[in-house]
Amino acid sequence: MKAIWNGKTIAESDDTVVVENNHYFPADSIKEEYFKPSDTNTVCGWKGTASYYTLDVDGETNPDAAWYYPNPLPEAESIRGRIAFWKGVEIQE
Repeated sequence: MKAIWNGKTIAESDDTVVVENNHYFPADSIKEEYFKPSDTNTVCGWKGTASYYTLDVDGETNPDAAWYYPNPLPEAESIRGRIAFWKGVEIQE
């Protein structure tokens, strides 16, 4: 699977975990140069508190377009150390 935004592959892995129709990529599969930490957090009742990254690709930014759960709740342990995408990020096989 590939995550693509602004014409660039920002993550690629054959080992994604699908939860609620989102592909969670292993953290070591992202291209770190495109990811900037964000101060945004949200809370999911069964996954826990999510943290976000803003994408920065070729001078274009996509705020909070990637998220992860640094300390997922037990029910969501399968996504620990994984990152998912939205806001126009295309997921391709």
